[in-house]
Amino acid sequence: MRVQTVTGPIDLDQLGRTLMHEHLFIAFPGAEFDPTAVFDRAGFVAEAVKRLRELRTVHGVRTFVDPCPIELGRDAAMMREIAEKAEMNVVCTTGFYFEEMGLPVYWRARTVEEIAELYIREITEGIGQTGVRAGAIKVATGAPSITPLEHKFLAAACIAQRATGVPIITHTQDGYAGPDQQAAFAQGGVPAHRCLIGHCCGNADPAYHRRVVDGGSYIGFDRIGLQRFQPDTVRADNLAILVRDGFRKQVLMSQDRHCGWLGKFARQVPPDELARIEAARREGMWPPPYTYLFTDFVPMLRERGVTDADVTAMLEENPRRFFAGEAL
Repeated sequence: MRVQTVTGPIDLDQLGRTLMHEHLFIAFPGAEFDPTAVFDRAGFVAEAVKRLRELRTVHGVRTFVDPCPIELGRDAAMMREIAEKAEMNVVCTTGFYFEEMGLPVYWRARTVEEIAELYIREITEGIGQTGVRAGAIKVATGAPSITPLEHKFLAAACIAQRATGVPIITHTQDGYAGPDQQAAFAQGGVPAHRCLIGHCCGNADPAYHRRVVDGGSYIGFDRIGLQRFQPDTVRADNLAILVRDGFRKQVLMSQDRHCGWLGKFARQVPPDELARIEAARREGMWPPPYTYLFTDFVPMLRERGVTDADVTAMLEENPRRFFAGEAL
């Protein structure tokens, strides 16, 4: 079994310490039409390389999974350039975002089979003319439930997963609909352990997390540091509960951070928040660094009884098992 990265396939034992849900670059649909949205590609690449090198040399991260949806500025060639210069394994995905903030009109009109054909092509042949192959499938759903249109794209992902054997990584909005995603995957013939149900840490209810792990999937505590959605004290409390209750082998940790963003935010940002962002930018801390998980969150876990062995398992053993497709 090998894992497809943007620079080619690697053996499972080359994954090492892995961040399962991060981003290099994001551009929401329409940003390319904003004349004030200027992108310095060379400067961005240099900054991304610097940040990934810090992850590798200081914190031992070997693999960086970037499940950027197709329509959110995914640039496979730029991912490959950054991975080569940073000497980091980078895994990209095929798949679209959720209805409220994505799913281009053209692809909304396609059949399930046509969407699946695109996914399979990007996994087996490559993305566009880049030759870069996707190593996983991205699925996204909104809140509070999965829409009929989103169900179409989930069905396509199931077809592609069965055809290629690569795993599925999901986005859930605000920690909703994880069990519903699991039900859709089961209906589509995809084993639960081939799926990572993402952003579950956006839901503060331990009973919700228990439903997801009891459903047999991996559970993503992968918005660590995004305090706007959930305090990290709550995330740490709930992650510690899962470890204590014997579900360590299903937990995958990450931050859903990015290194660059085209244009303005995809929401109206209050003036006080903009002021904080600008102050952080002047200090070189915006976008926030990928290192937060190690410098701030892991110590919070230790305070709650989560051991270094637990952390190693969640960052190294679990990603390897996930990509290997081993039964839980």
